Amino acid sequence: MKKDKDCMGVHVNAHVGECESEPITNPITTPAGETIIKVPVTLAELTVRTNLVARIHFADPVLEIKDIKKRIKIVQCRLLLPGISEFDPAGPFQPRTLSLFIKGFVRKNIQYATPCPGSTDESVVSEIRSLTVDVPFECVTKINSDDFLTPPQLPFNNTRKEFDFFRAQDLGHGHPEKDQLLSSDLSQFHQVSTQFYNEIPFCELLRSDIVEWDEAIDRKPLPGCAPFEEGTFHHVEEKMFLEFRIKVLQKQQVRVTALPAPPGF
Repeated sequence: MKKDKDCMGVHVNAHVGECESEPITNPITTPAGETIIKVPVTLAELTVRTNLVARIHFADPVLEIKDIKKRIKIVQCRLLLPGISEFDPAGPFQPRTLSLFIKGFVRKNIQYATPCPGSTDESVVSEIRSLTVDVPFECVTKINSDDFLTPPQLPFNNTRKEFDFFRAQDLGHGHPEKDQLLSSDLSQFHQVSTQFYNEIPFCELLRSDIVEWDEAIDRKPLPGCAPFEEGTFHHVEEKMFLEFRIKVLQKQQVRVTALPAPPGF
């Protein structure tokens, strides 16, 4: 089969040369003056503290824990906002004490030594293995109205309103001819509905600190020929103090002042 010489092979390096460029001296900018933009606004920054207790099981006998790497992961951070009427005279930026629900877990990768055949009364042969577990946590904290750097924009309630039309109907046989049924029409349904698509607050994780204490609860001496002080275990009970810093944000419309373009632009 004839090889197509016009096609470049995937393993052939292409030379990257120098490109020419020139600055744009008159870019399109917003006119000077007051402008409204929609950006994420910081509502609050919090340091959250909680405590965890967990029991971890190892499938292999553990001679010694060598290292533990930890990382906090937040899967839910929800600021509960009460809905208000669109025509509330206090407006959507009312100072309120609100609850922040937080849910997540601590991912732990535990490196440990497990004994192997070949131990003597002077030494223990072992190999390094690892176990990865997730330790979940869930808590709720209050954010006082004075702790907000910027008050959140409260959501507007959706509305549904029904209306009817008057209808006069003959009563039929057995009623005087001049009498009529005066009411609304049950065969029709009329409604006006309004939906508001509000901005939901969200969180960013800034920092975390973990203080932990892991303790074996079923340690037994090694059988056979092994140093007398050596032993293995399958269960560890851990206690953790978890502290992390989060930022609560919400997209809001903000008034800014656009500066005039410098001379020459």
